[in-house]
Amino acid sequence: MSDENELFETRAVHAGQEPDPENGALMTPIYANSTYAQAAPGEHTGYEYSRTGNPTRTDLEDNLAALEGGEYGRAFSSGMGAINTVMNLLEAGDHVVTGDDVYGGTHRLFTQVYDKYDVEFDFVDTTDHDAVADAMQENTELVWVETPTNPLMRVNDIDALADIAHDNDALCVVDNTFATPYLQRPLEHGADIVAHSLTKYLGGHSDLVMGALVTDSEDLDERIAFYQNSVGATPSPFDCFLVLRGTKTLPVRMDRHCENANELAHWLDGHDHVESVYYPGLDSHRQHDLAAEQMDGFGGMLSVELDATLAEVSDVVSKTQVFTLAESLGGVESLIEQPAAMTHAAIPKEEREAAGLTDPLIRISVGVENVEDLKADLQQAFEAALE
Repeated sequence: MSDENELFETRAVHAGQEPDPENGALMTPIYANSTYAQAAPGEHTGYEYSRTGNPTRTDLEDNLAALEGGEYGRAFSSGMGAINTVMNLLEAGDHVVTGDDVYGGTHRLFTQVYDKYDVEFDFVDTTDHDAVADAMQENTELVWVETPTNPLMRVNDIDALADIAHDNDALCVVDNTFATPYLQRPLEHGADIVAHSLTKYLGGHSDLVMGALVTDSEDLDERIAFYQNSVGATPSPFDCFLVLRGTKTLPVRMDRHCENANELAHWLDGHDHVESVYYPGLDSHRQHDLAAEQMDGFGGMLSVELDATLAEVSDVVSKTQVFTLAESLGGVESLIEQPAAMTHAAIPKEEREAAGLTDPLIRISVGVENVEDLKADLQQAFEAALE
């Protein structure tokens, strides 16, 4: 069932999947194969070796493509494996424009891995379109966009950034991990490739590590597939099965994530111990109107800058009881972390602070628990650490 007219919730459950024609099994089987029988050399049913393709992975890739409204999906063994594959599309001497508050692992890959291969990067505020346009060069091949950004929750205008990229014959790639295709579909706004960490909301249960790329371009998909197979950062059939299980409940979970995060953000806004709240659902967020136009909901992530010292903030995030102090995000359980010491520690301090990633900043992944319990847990942590 892959009709584009089907509503998202129906695609989430059915896209890319049909009951097994031989035995009627409803769920996609876990094809734990490394190789496949061939009738004669080169004559096979579409599968020859599981690094190149696996039936469980195919169902997942078709499902992800349908959710993003794209034609082609490719799954990887991690989100960074997916991002690295995009970088494989570049050549020595190419130039990339990206955000100055991207995920720390992305920043590390760009500056400490591809730096060695003579790929240049400019990190700018991608909400400032003049800054992006000014950063473009003759050798710019890629504009890398996060929206909302990690962790400052800036919302980027995908249409505008895609136009800037295309006017300069560059690709626009959007990391859609925070929003998920339930809330935002970048291909509809001109993006060429959409990237995901499936580890997060699409998996949804903190029990796997995977990534994905989706595109509408047959040429780009062929190039991505070449590197997927050649480099070999491919996921196991079992992990693909787990993500297929996760996508079925994505709409239900995201509704609760959004509801809880919105209420928690409004509660924190104006709290005695809170300096700033970064959440697109707040009227005070400087891209609130853009988020309301570009997204179908404001997401389950928010960041908070406390009126406290580095040590006091570390104490706050260590004293929560319902929130778990941990990296990652997007699971059913609520997580809390301090980016400067955890997810973004790989970024030099002066660069972090210049981008607004201050030491008192905490990032919250709001789960599906009762929101009153989440409020009470943060309140007791504030009181224990700051009063």
